Amino acid sequence: MKIEVINDKCTGCKLCIPACPFGAIEIVDKKAVIKDNCTFCGACVEVCKFDAILLEKEETKAVDLSGFKNVWVFAEQNNNKAEPVVYELLGEGRKLADKLGEKLCVVLLGSDVKGEAAKLITYGADIVYLVEDKLLLSFQEDPYSKVFVKLIEDEKPDIILIGATSIGRSLAPKIATRVETGLTADCTGLEIDLDEKLLLQTRPAFGGNIMATIICPDNRPQMATVRHKVMKKAIQNSAHKGEIVAKKFEKSFLGSRTKIIKFVEEVSKTVNLAEADIIVSGGRGIGGPENFKIIEELAKVLGGAVGASRAAVDAEWIPYSHQVGQTGRTVCPKLYIACGISGAIQHLVGMQSSNIIVAINKDPLAPIFKVATYGIEGDLFEVVPALTEEFKKILV
Repeated sequence: MKIEVINDKCTGCKLCIPACPFGAIEIVDKKAVIKDNCTFCGACVEVCKFDAILLEKEETKAVDLSGFKNVWVFAEQNNNKAEPVVYELLGEGRKLADKLGEKLCVVLLGSDVKGEAAKLITYGADIVYLVEDKLLLSFQEDPYSKVFVKLIEDEKPDIILIGATSIGRSLAPKIATRVETGLTADCTGLEIDLDEKLLLQTRPAFGGNIMATIICPDNRPQMATVRHKVMKKAIQNSAHKGEIVAKKFEKSFLGSRTKIIKFVEEVSKTVNLAEADIIVSGGRGIGGPENFKIIEELAKVLGGAVGASRAAVDAEWIPYSHQVGQTGRTVCPKLYIACGISGAIQHLVGMQSSNIIVAINKDPLAPIFKVATYGIEGDLFEVVPALTEEFKKILV
């Protein structure tokens, strides 16, 4: 792409400056100047009354989209067991496939994982593309991406969903680059535009201050990564029938530029918020690190984990491993109790899928109440200890 300012037409009116969402325009000697961080979005072109900004886009070769069909899920596995996020992707993938009238397919790479392939069918998969080889026992970028790209070239999927795990975040962009398509990371919502057959991919943008819906209209497949605990898990149905399609590749094709020497288990003890059924979280309203004791006491009585907002973590009141939100952990417990948390969108993104949300805040206008199942307007230093005592009588 190319963008330039036609100085003879530019009057230095400055209309283009607030229109640019990236701050990529400045006025020098009464003329607009485009800086290097321009993304060629065209917002400045639309507001210029003097046609002084020219944006030239390179013509791209049109892709025939008619041959692409079906929704794919990457079945990330560890020790021959599919990761929990896979079952969430199957639940969401089933909805998308049904709306499109297409099949839900799974890509499973590993060694001795045929039994897991059969299990994935009971969770809604119509086809499992199974590739087994000892060289695929553990994840490595080179062989996994090469196999995945070859499957895409052969089968032409319309949509691909991948978990936003450390492995998924490594694999997805490599695949998208090789097949020359788009990729939306960390989606919190997926929908289908049936008229255009487009995947509507919603994710937080601009630091979580807005929710953006992104589409990939000109390329296929449409690819998205989704965080763990954002989507609802698929329901197992042993009566569901599907097909396992085994694929074979030459050893030379599965070669890698890297080699796994050994795995070192993490020995530090951290809070596994993502798997907790009950979470009690504290925010800025806690007032200080010493006051997290009342949060910990309630969590202990309920048999739950302790969470926190980014504000509490940034203030160094509690370690990052407890942070819930866009830049922390995404959780979906049965019960989430938010204490002294106002409800900034960055936090809501990470916990709004919880089954039951209880908000405790003395500000009746706090945004957290809009997503809460139950709201308690009051001083958390009175309400939380009172709840702890009542639960002790019932549960201890």
